[in-house]
Amino acid sequence: QVQLVESGGRLVQAGGSLRLSCAASGRTFSSYTMGWFRQAPGKEREFVATISKSGGSTKYYAGSVKGRFTISRENAKNTVYLQMNSLKPEDTAVYYCAAAGTPQASGVPSLYDYWGQGTQVTVSS
Repeated sequence: QVQLVESGGRLVQAGGSLRLSCAASGRTFSSYTMGWFRQAPGKEREFVATISKSGGSTKYYAGSVKGRFTISRENAKNTVYLQMNSLKPEDTAVYYCAAAGTPQASGVPSLYDYWGQGTQVTVSS
């Protein structure tokens, strides 16, 4: 069982930056592929970024955030991060982190076994 707690979401102006954190419980954090997803009001949850287990050598990003967002992990702290730069109003959403037991990084939500409660990011224009 893995419990995930996101933090770092807040109101920010367009063009600004935020770093989201997701702290995981348990001693097997490094064995999980981790992902960030987001859901805007009235829209379906969508993939943002994913990082492979262990050293996190493989990362994938949604096209809408590529070049602006960076996912990273710190296994010693059981934490995964999402650095978000050049934020746009369309980035406004609840951001969720998730953990998957799959061996490879993936943007498919159904492959993720554990989800956090989410943190709100609001970008004003």
